[in-house]
Amino acid sequence: MNRPTPKILIVEDEDSIRDLYDMKLKQEGFETLTAPNGLIGLRLARQHLPDLILLDLRMPVMTGEEMLAKLRTTEWGSSIRVMVLTNISKNEAPHSMRFLSVDRYVVKVHHTPAQVVDMVREILA
Repeated sequence: MNRPTPKILIVEDEDSIRDLYDMKLKQEGFETLTAPNGLIGLRLARQHLPDLILLDLRMPVMTGEEMLAKLRTTEWGSSIRVMVLTNISKNEAPHSMRFLSVDRYVVKVHHTPAQVVDMVREILA
């Protein structure tokens, strides 16, 4: 029996980075949704209940940290898998991030898109 195609929500304010991950994940057979900030990301997460969210931290309108905090307070969002994908080192991350459940914390500049896809597969396995 075929499993449904995993749905990935990419929340990233930089168009080129968002488009790169969107294209790479689609090439690898994933269904994707994209959002340029946490406010739109939260709305899309509520509407589509993705299997995984790739979440940047520093964004306008609503940061990734704010989006994740709001997501985790909802019944529908409390168990959505999240991979933080940012250029903020773990040591520089906001202190409250330590209390918000994430599956993986990835510094973008240290990983290729192919490596990120591999991590997505591991999380969803």
